[in-house]
Amino acid sequence: MSVADVREAITRAHHEEWVRVVASLARRFGDLDLAEEAAAEAFAGAVERWPADGVPPNPGAWLTTTANRKAIDRIRRENKRDDKQKEAQLLYDDPPEPAGAIEDERLRLIFTCCHPALALEAQVALTLRTLCGLTTEEIARAFLVPVSTMAQRVVRAKQKIRDARIPFRVPGLPELTERFSFVLDAIYAAYTTGWDSLQDTALTHRALASEAVALGRVLVQLVPAEPEALGLLALMLHCEARREARFSSTGEFIPLDRQDTTRWLGNLMEEAEDFLRTAPGFGRTGRYQLEAAIQSIHAARAKSGSIDWQEIALLYEGLVRFAPNIGASVGRAVALAQAGNASAGLHALDALPPGSVVN
Repeated sequence: MSVADVREAITRAHHEEWVRVVASLARRFGDLDLAEEAAAEAFAGAVERWPADGVPPNPGAWLTTTANRKAIDRIRRENKRDDKQKEAQLLYDDPPEPAGAIEDERLRLIFTCCHPALALEAQVALTLRTLCGLTTEEIARAFLVPVSTMAQRVVRAKQKIRDARIPFRVPGLPELTERFSFVLDAIYAAYTTGWDSLQDTALTHRALASEAVALGRVLVQLVPAEPEALGLLALMLHCEARREARFSSTGEFIPLDRQDTTRWLGNLMEEAEDFLRTAPGFGRTGRYQLEAAIQSIHAARAKSGSIDWQEIALLYEGLVRFAPNIGASVGRAVALAQAGNASAGLHALDALPPGSVVN
């Protein structure tokens, strides 16, 4: 095998195995810092050894085994070695999950990063760093905060996971639905942060939206029967389809109903529609399905040339009940006015809390 082939194999292994290796070690040792450091050492070992020894038949198993050894070596070098080892072994020997539990390590890690004990901004930052591979510097630029501030958020989140002994596992059925909403919200928060800044000169913002979509795809693959995951992915894909149409050549923002539909990406809209058609079959409606449905009606303008504002207004009525936030309320008011009921739209705006809507 040539040097170029080995390098390609290492690059592919990093792309495919990094999250699994980190998640496996995090579950065993209960320490994200230790997991990331040991995983990095394992990949460094691959760079050093694979050119001479050859690429192993199962790169993921080689990397996981090597990273485990690196982690144990680090623990043995620390003070209070016995206590650390006992704690690690206790975590490693936790009871098996019940039959039918989802075993994918990435899903365990997503649920840990999005634990409700962590603040939303910490959930998003930890998810992007651990599962998407963004550096602290990249995340800080995307969220327009100092690197030191973002670093503190990440460090505090990792410490809370370790000190509170938050388990690296998929929650049981009684709490799965509630916990799943935190995962969806963190991914969407990451997406909207990148989406709102797509005209920014920093490519990090564009990458942030793309990484959120990629994470949404992973979630759908891992939990294909979760309708809100399908709804979220459909929502993001509809938005991504219009990315290049949002601004004029001079950088001016173009409202959705005035965008040139020929600049929308039909393949992404079709994929979004497939997910949106699948979601209702699971019998549970939610916020992200409704938001995606609204975007679907806007997307239909590419074929019909018109927008069904009455249907959008009805969907916003449901959205306000599921997610009674300012964005949904303003969207409802606009839809009512566009549907021909200007007085109802103005009344809906007047009913909003003072100061919640600014010019």
